Amino acid sequence: MGSTVLSLRIDGELLDRLRQHAARRGMSVQDYVVQTLVRDDFDQRFKAAVDETEKFYGAEGAAGIGAEGFPGGPEGA
Repeated sequence: MGSTVLSLRIDGELLDRLRQHAARRGMSVQDYVVQTLVRDDFDQRFKAAVDETEKFYGAEGAAGIGAEGFPGGPEGA
């Protein structure tokens, strides 16, 4: 998969906060932002998959899926 350039304009204060968060993790701002976007995208796709599973099996059939969406989670324990 290739890469594409994304340019955006952000507030100086936000950029400073991003730099601080990235520095705490030993990352560049670019890597930090990309990692954050990838994680958010995964969370959204995972939630959509859990929602579809609940629709397919019904609320009672999905009772084994815990609050975090993992079998045996807090609700499934």
